[in-house]
Amino acid sequence: MYKRFKQRIFEIIQASNENDLLSKIFDLFIIALIILNVIIVIADTFRLPDNIKVVMKYIDIFTAIIFTIEYLLRIWTADFLYPQYGKVLSRIRYVFSFMAMIDLLAILPFYIPLIIPIDLRVLRIIRVIRLLRIFKVNRYTSALSLVAAVLKKQSSQLISSMFIVALLMIISSVIMYNVENPAQPEVFTNAFSGLWWAVATFTTVGYGDIYPVTAIGKILSAIIALLGIGLVAVPTGIISAGFMTEVEHKTEAEKDYNQKHYCPYCGRRID
Repeated sequence: MYKRFKQRIFEIIQASNENDLLSKIFDLFIIALIILNVIIVIADTFRLPDNIKVVMKYIDIFTAIIFTIEYLLRIWTADFLYPQYGKVLSRIRYVFSFMAMIDLLAILPFYIPLIIPIDLRVLRIIRVIRLLRIFKVNRYTSALSLVAAVLKKQSSQLISSMFIVALLMIISSVIMYNVENPAQPEVFTNAFSGLWWAVATFTTVGYGDIYPVTAIGKILSAIIALLGIGLVAVPTGIISAGFMTEVEHKTEAEKDYNQKHYCPYCGRRID
C-alpha cells in the first residue's frame, strides 16, 4: 500500500502523460505558479499600493510552501527516478541534479531572510533569484531541454569558435590601444578600454562611447568590424546546424516509436 501510494505520487509530480489527468492538473498548476511568480518579481519593481503588496506577499508565501512540498516529494520519490541506485544514493543523485538545484534556488530566497538577518540591498538581490523559478518550466516543456542538448553536443565547436573570437578581440584591443592612446589617452586609458571597444565592435553593437579618431585607427576599426560580422556569426551557425540535426533525430525517433507502438492502418496503440 505504501509503495503504491509513493509510486502514484511519483507519477503525478513527473511530467504528465496524455492519460494521467491528475498529473496534467499538477503540471498546469505548477506552471501557473511559476508564471505568477515572474509577474510578481516584475511588479515588485513598481510603486504599488500597500494592499496589493500584502496580496503579493501572501502569494509568495503560498508559492514557497507549494514549491517546498514539491521539492521534498521529489527527493522522497527519487528512488523511482533512479531505480538502479539505492534509496540513499538515488536521493543524493537527485539533490545534485540540475533541476533539483533549480528547485532549491526557487525556494531559498524565501527562507534565507527568515534564518539569517540581512540588509535591504542583499534582500533585493535574493528576491531577484526568484526569477530562477522560471527554469522549473523546463521540466514540463521540451524547449529548454532541446536547447541544452544542442549546446552540449556542439560544445566543442562552440568553444573553439568562441576561443578564436576572444583571441581576436584581445589582439584588436591591444593594437587599438597602441594606435589611439597617443591621440586620446583619456579614452583609451589601457588595454581594457580597447577590449570594451573590441567587444562593442565585434558584436556590431557600437555604443559610441569609445571610438578611434586617427586615420589608422579608423581603417583598423573598419577591418575589425567586417571581421566581426563573420566571426560572431560562426557560433550562431553552429547552433542553428545543431538545432536542425537535433530536430531531425527527434523526428526520426518519434517515427520509429510510432511504427513500433501504433497500428499503421487504424492508428491505434499496440500494447
